[in-house]
Amino acid sequence: MSQYTAPIEDMMFVLRHVVGLEGLAAMEGMGADDVQLVLESAGKLAGEVLAPINHKGDRQGCRLEGDAVRTPPGFKEAYAQYRDNGWNSVPFSADYGGQGLPWLMSFAIQEMWQASNTAFSLCPMLTLAAVEAIELHGTAEQKKLYLEKLVSGEWTGTMNLTEPDAGSDLGAIKAKAEKQSDGSYKIKGQKIFITYGEHDFAPNIIHMVLARTPDAPAGTRGISLFIVPKFLLDAQGNPGARNDVKCVSIEHKLGIHASPTCTMQYGDAGGATGYLVGKENEGLKYMFTMMNNARMGVGLQGVALAEAAYQHALAYARGRVQGSRLTDKTGGRVAIIEHPDVKRMLLFMKASVEAARALTYEAARAMDLAHKGDAAAQARVDLLTPVVKAWCTETAQDVASAGVQIHGGMGFIEETGAAQHFRDARILPIYEGTTGIQAMDLAFRKTISNGGAAAQAWLAEADETVAALSASAELRDLHAGLKGGLSALREATAWVLKTGGANDPDAVAAVCVPYLKVFGYVAGGVMMARAALAAQALEQKKQGDESFCARKKMTARFYATHILPQY
Repeated sequence: MSQYTAPIEDMMFVLRHVVGLEGLAAMEGMGADDVQLVLESAGKLAGEVLAPINHKGDRQGCRLEGDAVRTPPGFKEAYAQYRDNGWNSVPFSADYGGQGLPWLMSFAIQEMWQASNTAFSLCPMLTLAAVEAIELHGTAEQKKLYLEKLVSGEWTGTMNLTEPDAGSDLGAIKAKAEKQSDGSYKIKGQKIFITYGEHDFAPNIIHMVLARTPDAPAGTRGISLFIVPKFLLDAQGNPGARNDVKCVSIEHKLGIHASPTCTMQYGDAGGATGYLVGKENEGLKYMFTMMNNARMGVGLQGVALAEAAYQHALAYARGRVQGSRLTDKTGGRVAIIEHPDVKRMLLFMKASVEAARALTYEAARAMDLAHKGDAAAQARVDLLTPVVKAWCTETAQDVASAGVQIHGGMGFIEETGAAQHFRDARILPIYEGTTGIQAMDLAFRKTISNGGAAAQAWLAEADETVAALSASAELRDLHAGLKGGLSALREATAWVLKTGGANDPDAVAAVCVPYLKVFGYVAGGVMMARAALAAQALEQKKQGDESFCARKKMTARFYATHILPQY
């Protein structure tokens, strides 16, 4: 039921031949065999430890006992294995105990945690975001106190943004922070929807909290960011006295039941002690470091959940015997995978996963280059972040829904596990900024604000892929489909720029979600084309498995002829 096998061959193909892992400086001294060994080791933890507790965790959920949260059986022990094997430290600097490997490689590893057990994976994902915020914006003392423990996974991190009267509108937050004589602040207020705000995985939880100082300007200009540990640190830097912060309730949700979504209360006993990150009133800028990291991580969750739903549906279709082939007059019963419409749905799922994975890995590679100071790569990250977050998560819903459909009536029954993928996927287009928010970001901040420079640069590179396809008779279906898709996207981008320039933001806002989806599907088509070209090149050099390369080209053609034209 909760079986999962990491698609390492597919991952390695994208990493090596589509995106280009080996070209990153951080990979010096590591060859393809080394990368594969690391992925296989991660896949073993995902398949043998995390996947078996996924469905059980969903059925049992978390419990609030007083102000302590108990996670489902096996989760605490699984986290200990994850932590002790060093998986949390993969992408971070060796200065804080990290392994210094590329984010691209980390994304492939994280995909396995997210696919095998989405609820579990949310805890490490938010810790990664907290590390990024402190590393980029914290003081030297804050880095010394918190980063090593967060990087190792000994402690975990959270993001505390949302409040009862301030959802996505962060300018409306009311949590207060009053400065004390020792330079610390007393934090008072309530935060809701805090993922892993309380749990039993770690001896300390480091909350990253948005709050207002008494004389702060109104709106988003008056928000500051604070580090608020669950336990204050003693003179040796170890957890000491309990801070004035506690979980007062956990949500009963549609999905991700094994992930505690907490309501956190700050200051019931006079105020939780917090420490300012950076400068007062610049917290939203710092928080966006965490949010953008988390948005990419949620996009990757979309890829992972779609992969899990596909594997689940494929296994069911191979084993479920029902009906006969249309051309078989004897009426012999066959597995449903033999039926053309089931094949179509499985191909839709497979092609969607492959397109989303390649696009997400491409964005991760740009992150690695941007961290080295590449301005063009940073512009590419900025452009692709809302697309990855929104399109990959919307795609995950479609793929998970197809998985339920393949199961038929059994897909509607919880015992088969197909429904869990569908329920878990539903939150992905909502948290860390809804699809509508991502679409507004793409249209206004990432396109109109720079005159379309980033989008035009991306389109120019995509044109090179189309030109490469034109030289291959075998891939002419891909060429025709992608050329048409790029033409439609270019026309839509021109309209967004023209309409936004004419100061008609409502008109752009009304269609920005369809614009983002078109961008996503076309970008996915570009990555599928690159995959097909890479497979063809391997065949010509006699370096790739023939059947594997043939499948890659077939899936790419299916995407171009069955998926791309719909959008």
